[in-house]
Amino acid sequence: MTILCVRFREAGAGAGAGAGDGELELSGLLGLLEEFTPVVEGLPPDGALADLRGAERYFGRGPVELAALIRVRALARYGVDCVVGAGPGPMLARMALRDARPGLVCAVPEGPGAVAEFLAGLPVVALPGVGTATARTLCEYGLDTLGRVAVAPPSTLQRLVGAKVARELRERANGVDRGRVVPNAVSRSVGAERSFGVDELDPGRHRRALLADAEELGARLREMGRVCRSLTLTVRYADRSTTVRGRTLAEPTAHSADLTRAAYGMYEALGLQRARVRALALRAEGLTPAGEAAHQLTFDPVDEKVRRIEEVADLARAKFGPRAVMPGALAA
Repeated sequence: MTILCVRFREAGAGAGAGAGDGELELSGLLGLLEEFTPVVEGLPPDGALADLRGAERYFGRGPVELAALIRVRALARYGVDCVVGAGPGPMLARMALRDARPGLVCAVPEGPGAVAEFLAGLPVVALPGVGTATARTLCEYGLDTLGRVAVAPPSTLQRLVGAKVARELRERANGVDRGRVVPNAVSRSVGAERSFGVDELDPGRHRRALLADAEELGARLREMGRVCRSLTLTVRYADRSTTVRGRTLAEPTAHSADLTRAAYGMYEALGLQRARVRALALRAEGLTPAGEAAHQLTFDPVDEKVRRIEEVADLARAKFGPRAVMPGALAA
């Protein structure tokens, strides 16, 4: 285990602070990680990857001990707690983070066959990059866990999801992690989160939080000159459990209306029945320069009008502040 995936959050908070608060602290928290290793990659708004291969030898401690030390320093300096997943690669560290809790590092077991055993019982949707549509297709053919995907014939996977995706899917299901931590890299994702003051049951308030997240993401992407290829929804509940869903967009976009539709679609697909929701977060992933992205032309005058209004709204926000122009549903 040489890679840590760390998510910071306000000490004592069930779902963490909003995205803005997390980003204010993130630069300082990344500096804290750089005291242990120079190989740190920020995952805005509240996370980071750290490669500890050199740190283990230098400090004479294992990754779990170093993670505990990082947590203590984050609490002492910033009043921020953290959850940590540890694994031999970035993908496995991210997956371990799903089951981590404050004060308890979740680490992928070491030893022959341990990684395969760790992954075998997980649902296919737990694998980064596997969206709802791909998971549904695999589950229809009985490939509902990573263990079953790992032993499935390559020809079967190719027929279901295509050659390239099948090859990557089978490798990852068998624990092959080709990712690496890229220090000081331009962020490949941006996120926004809205937490509720009390556990929220009202679907209308859930949708308004998603609308606010999508509007924030769209504005930030356009400011950065980037578009995203996929969107991930994270729902945090009162008992600190989470549900994560991903969706690949029809085309790369930074259009707030497209992001909102995708977020609503994922939320409605969950079919929540009086769920006590603590926070809702959206993350735009697969960022690419807007100038390199293709856009399907349309003869719909309404869509063109909305995009032109969006451009004017961005100019107004840049001059008068982020709340100068907003959807009517968020005005209150």
